Amino acid sequence: MTQTPTDPVKLQLLDAIVPHVAFDGWARAAFDAAIADSGVDPALARTLCPRGAVDLAIAFHEQGDQAMVAALHAADLTGMRFRDKVAHAIRLRIRAIPDKEAVRRGTALFALPHMAADGARLIWGTADQIWTALGDTSDDANWYTKRLTLSGVYASVVLYWLGDDSTGGQATDAFIDRRIGDVMQFEKVKAQMRDNALLKPLTVPFGKLMAGIKAPRRDVDPDLPGVWRDPT
Repeated sequence: MTQTPTDPVKLQLLDAIVPHVAFDGWARAAFDAAIADSGVDPALARTLCPRGAVDLAIAFHEQGDQAMVAALHAADLTGMRFRDKVAHAIRLRIRAIPDKEAVRRGTALFALPHMAADGARLIWGTADQIWTALGDTSDDANWYTKRLTLSGVYASVVLYWLGDDSTGGQATDAFIDRRIGDVMQFEKVKAQMRDNALLKPLTVPFGKLMAGIKAPRRDVDPDLPGVWRDPT
């Protein structure tokens, strides 16, 4: 999932709304306050954000993803096991959050039934950004299963982190390691099943079926309507 650069005026609104979210949530009152504080023309603000604060909540999450990717590219991952690289990426994503209360309010927002699809898309996007930054080249069903698994891990980490009051987030760090360990154990079981001679009559046809599933294309035409390009 490739993210396009965020419109700079939208970023102005995002910076202005965050201080209000702790009191009003990602709601109309906070959006109106952001318009007033930023000085952005109300008509332009509503054009950029048709859903008001919801669009800014989405931009807030995506901004965190972008910061995480930048930090991940700058990090020295030499000598790390792959499981440690994934854990490090999750830690970087948590550190990229500038306001814990904004995430708490966002979690409540995207837990609403009519917002669940948006919330799931954002979590999936985070998982996709991590796998892509770490050089994932899968182009079959593994592309989906990797992101699905990591989505579950990241979502559980965020919920744990929101309730973590340990010094320096040590409890969250330990939780991340446990969750990654659970995933690696699951992958080990899958490998054992594939290598089990008794199960091969089932696993081989299933493997061929899954190999026929292809990852989505990543090339997006930047001239499509609604895509903003940084002129610099």
